Formats: sequence, structure tokens, C-alpha cells
Amino acid sequence: MKKKLVSVLLCGALVAAAMAGCGKKSDSASSDSKDSDKLVYWSMWSEKEPQAEVIKEAVEKYTKDTGVEVDLQFKGRSGQREGLQPALDAKQQIDLFDEDVNRVNGSWGKYLLDLEDLAKDFEAEHGNTTLFQIARNAYGQTHDGDATLHSIPYQPSIFGFFYNKTLFEKAGIEAVPTTWEEFDAVCAKLKEAKITPITGDGAYATSFLGYHLGRYLGQDGVKALVGDPAVKEKVEAGEIEAVTWDDPRVAQAAKDLEDFASKGYFSENIESNVYPAGQNQEFAPGDAAIIICGSWLPNEIKDSVSKDLKWGYFNYPAVSGGTNDATANNIANQVFAINKDSKKAEQAFELITYIAAGDFDKKMTEEALCIPADKANADAWPTELQEVKPGFDATTTFYDWAVGVENNGDLTPALSENVLKLMGGKMTADEFVKACKTAAEK
Repeated sequence: MKKKLVSVLLCGALVAAAMAGCGKKSDSASSDSKDSDKLVYWSMWSEKEPQAEVIKEAVEKYTKDTGVEVDLQFKGRSGQREGLQPALDAKQQIDLFDEDVNRVNGSWGKYLLDLEDLAKDFEAEHGNTTLFQIARNAYGQTHDGDATLHSIPYQPSIFGFFYNKTLFEKAGIEAVPTTWEEFDAVCAKLKEAKITPITGDGAYATSFLGYHLGRYLGQDGVKALVGDPAVKEKVEAGEIEAVTWDDPRVAQAAKDLEDFASKGYFSENIESNVYPAGQNQEFAPGDAAIIICGSWLPNEIKDSVSKDLKWGYFNYPAVSGGTNDATANNIANQVFAINKDSKKAEQAFELITYIAAGDFDKKMTEEALCIPADKANADAWPTELQEVKPGFDATTTFYDWAVGVENNGDLTPALSENVLKLMGGKMTADEFVKACKTAAEK
């Protein structure tokens, strides 16, 4: 497929050169120019991150192979999230950009080119069915169910519990928990062995809460509970169950966390930890056995992990009488998208194929310790993520980020503050529910 597209692009380039003649613009033209000869690519990564290093190599090879020059701009997370939409609204030339699958297909969905036809052969040859389904679903959620392909996945991830196998072995734990009761027993053994069972911090506290509520209520129930504006009409129409803070399942979810806090399963620092203290100062050195995080964790802490840390992982456990079990998880990824107004859509897509498949996809797994996106690289999982693969493959229900618990921005700060107090033993389950209910009614 690459050879066919390259030939098309080269022919196009020759025709364009013949028409332009001596009037060809200088390569030094501003990237803000709407007539730039270069392909303009805005990336979410910071320039020194391993993902950026791999992308730079892929771009260099792409330019060498095709002759198409690329204005590659590493914006970082805040730069991309704050600057991309105003630039697109101003009709600045941005042919290709990347970010989280939900943000791209949701917040920026109106700017995206439909890729169903352009990506057909690529998807058949390289596309991971799960990842492409998630990309389509993400677009459909905010476009009246129009689940068509508007982005190409790369660097997939899953969110769940990472654990230190060395500490589990020290505590005599032989199997990972699949239910909340089994999780309780695991934490009890760790506590008996004088090992802090669970650490964390404010960054992912609401994700912990979202997962736990999701096990009881399902994702739609969580979104209804927090007043997600996107599901308001469906709740009012009876298409989604109306869930309130008085629901006994919500009370039980809070009591579960209160119980863990009362047993000393959470780090004594969990309420005061400021990201990334939980992962860097307690999990990485082996002072705590378990942390909830995404599969980007091994890459983030690879320079500080204890030498005897052996990586383990398990999906969030099922709860008694719950709606979802351990096969429901937040699997996501970054995605590439092409500006629907781009005059270089084919060139942009060709560049995507260089990064999201083949050797550079495999190199991304090696350098950034991430899950492969290309189904042809299915055996290229890093050592640190080997135990993630079964949980990833077992997933049949796909949660959004934090199971939708953060989808009401007005409520999220109260949820984060109160769940940390609950985990820290400073608040009872009843007080937690009351505080959240009060915040929701404001």
C-alpha cells in the first residue's frame, strides 16, 4: 500500500512542480502560511519525549522516501489543547495533528476528515479491530451515532491496577484478584507482611472512583449520576437510567472504599500526595505494592523503579451484584487526524502509515514502552506490559476516560477532593455521598 501511495504522491509532486515552475515558494515560508509547500503536523508530544524521538525518525524517512517536507511542531499537552482549536478556527494551515482519541473525535470532531475510504486498505492490513472500533465509537458518541472513521489509532493504552510482583511474592500472594472480595484478601496479606497495599494521588483519584462506580452502575449510570451534559436528553427521555446520589449502589461503592481505608489498605499519604508522588516516591521504589494507572506508567517511571520490581497488572475487579465485570475497561490511545480543509490529505495519510504501523510502531513499543498498534506487531509487547496483554485482550466493553465520572467539569473538583478524603480516612461513606450530592445540586 505504501508503494502505491508513494507513487501517486510523487506523480502529484511532479505535476505540481511543472505548474509552479520558478514560482515555487521557499522552504523557509512560515508555517502559518495557508500556501505552505510543507506538510504541517502539530504533535501533542514534547520534543524530548521518546514518542517524539520516534516520530522525528519516521518523518525523516517519510521525507527521504517521498520528497515531501514536513513542518513538524511539538506543542506538548497544554500547547496542543490550548492552541489547536483557535488555530484551526483561524484557518491556519495544519494538515495533520494528534491527541487523545476522545478529545480528537469529540472536542475537535468538526475539523476532521472522513477517513473511511482513504484508510480502507491500511485498516485491512494493519488495523487492530479493537482500536479502530474505539476510534469509530468515539466519533459516534458526539455525532449522533455516526460511528465512522475519522482518526487513526497509535500508542494504545489500558487503565487498571499495576502491582509489584516481588512484593506480592513476599506476601505469599499467588494469584491476582478478579473480584472485590479477592482484592480485599490480597490487601490483607500485604498489610500482614507490613507492605503498604495501595498508593495513589490526586491525578487518578477520580478514575479510581469512576471505575468503582462503573462496576456497580455501568458507564451510562456513572454519566447520569454526575450530570454529564452529553447524556442529559437521553436520561430525560428514559433511554438511560436516571441515577442519583441517593441510589443504594452509590452508597455501597462509597462504603467499599471506606472499608479499605479503615483497614489501612491505602497509603497514609494518599490524601496529601501530589502527582507524581504516588508513583515516583512510593510505587517505583517498592514502598507500596499497587497503584491504579494507565499502561504508560512503566515508561514514566522507568528511570526510578527499584531493581527488584517485577511488573504485574490486573483489570479492575468485579463487585458483587454489579453491572460490569473485569472485562469492561478504559482502553484508549492517541490518534492521528487530518484537517478536513487540508489540501494535502493524501500526503498526511501517507505519513500516518509510516508512524502507526510497521517498524516505527514497533520502535514506539521499544522506546516508549507502549502497546503496539499494528496488528502485525502483535508479539512486540514490552516485557513490562506482558501481564497487561491478557486483560487488554479480555476486554469486551470499552469505558471512556474515568468511566465518565469527570464528564461534568463543574462537579469534578468536588469528587476529587472528597474521594481523597474518603480514601484517607478523613470522611465516612455517608459524609462522602452527602458532600457529593450537595456539590451536584449547586
